[in-house]
Amino acid sequence: MNEKKVKITAFLRGKRQGNKLSRKTKFTLLGMMPAYFIAAGFLLQSPGEIWEGLVTIIKEPDFLITDYFAIGGIGAAFINAGILTLISLAIVYYLGMELSGHTITSCFLMFGFSLFGKNILNIWSIMAGVFLYAAYHKTPVTRYIYVGFYGTSLSPIITQLMQIGHLSLFFRIPLSILVGIVIGFVLPPLSTHSHYSHKGYSLYNVGFAAGIIATVIVSLMKSFGLETESRLIWSTGNNGLLFVLLLLLFGGMIILSLEMSHNVCKRYKRILQTSGIGGTDYVKSEGLGPTLLNMGINGIAATMVLLAVGGDLNGPTIGGILTVAGFSATGKHLRNILPVMAGVIIGSVAKNWGITDPSAQLALLLSTTLAPVAGEFGIAAGIVGGFLHSSVAMNVGIVYGGMNLYNNGFAGGIIAMFLVPVAHSVRDRRARAKTHMSL
Repeated sequence: MNEKKVKITAFLRGKRQGNKLSRKTKFTLLGMMPAYFIAAGFLLQSPGEIWEGLVTIIKEPDFLITDYFAIGGIGAAFINAGILTLISLAIVYYLGMELSGHTITSCFLMFGFSLFGKNILNIWSIMAGVFLYAAYHKTPVTRYIYVGFYGTSLSPIITQLMQIGHLSLFFRIPLSILVGIVIGFVLPPLSTHSHYSHKGYSLYNVGFAAGIIATVIVSLMKSFGLETESRLIWSTGNNGLLFVLLLLLFGGMIILSLEMSHNVCKRYKRILQTSGIGGTDYVKSEGLGPTLLNMGINGIAATMVLLAVGGDLNGPTIGGILTVAGFSATGKHLRNILPVMAGVIIGSVAKNWGITDPSAQLALLLSTTLAPVAGEFGIAAGIVGGFLHSSVAMNVGIVYGGMNLYNNGFAGGIIAMFLVPVAHSVRDRRARAKTHMSL
């Protein structure tokens, strides 16, 4: 064991001295995250309990908020998420793509939301639709694969259609598959155009597009008499165990980053100077080591903020924390997420809901989709963005009945469309005033 540890340390030190990590090594390192949680899952539940939990996860409706920890067990939820994430990584790897910040983000997002909505059955028809879109346009699927991964936020719709009680099973299954394919087919063009509306100031762009699609589909479902009831399944009481698991994960990232690069702190400071606007890729601009450091720091910060306000660690909130960490490869850092989170906390004091409400805890973490607002326009704009976001996120989900897992992505897109033009106008006015130009 000691000899193996020495070899690993020597290998990492070699990388720190300038040797380039191979593509296979990078994917292996990223695959360690889901593998870590799969191992934890088998320690927390017996194989029999895990199997029963996975069956329950697949069968249960999973629109917001459905905590897989509560309905299937922590171990089963970790294994469901780990399997989906490893399959996603394998798809990217065998498509011949290089590991980028967006690979990391999609990996963490897939894992996080597979703790409360995505499962090993309900995502594949959406992915098939994306592949069909690429084939129809004779374009490499590599161009849209990440859109497909993000677009599985609409997978609760697939589960819901498979459970329409008054229809035959032989009708429900083809219907759910067809709807999933349609969703995947329309996602790429819609997500491209939705990006223009907020200009990258909301990082969860596909969540915004998915909200539009969910609104249309749920409206159609209601027109045919298919209603969904509100749902809140939320586990508590596991903060100690889950905090240790997260601390080991994020602490490991920090240690690994310091071993990989000799000037990691200098590059991390450069990350802190960026606005983080959509399209940012810290792996390409600064390297994997500084990106891992940023992810580890942000993951610990998000966890500590949640616990500091009295929040719960469970499937949905760990999904939110991993989303913060994942997008730390493509735009988020401490300087641009903390103001937005502060705005949500201030909102909880002034408004008629508490920060420990389940939806508010998710808004606290996932409001950081507006990190580029704080990064570009400053702390005050970030606080205002978080304050406004919390109200929209708490109410907009009613439009599509919780069928879009990226509810905060839809809310963030709305706030960015509202806030960014105002922020630009204020900044332009100040610039004109300094040069004594006409106001």
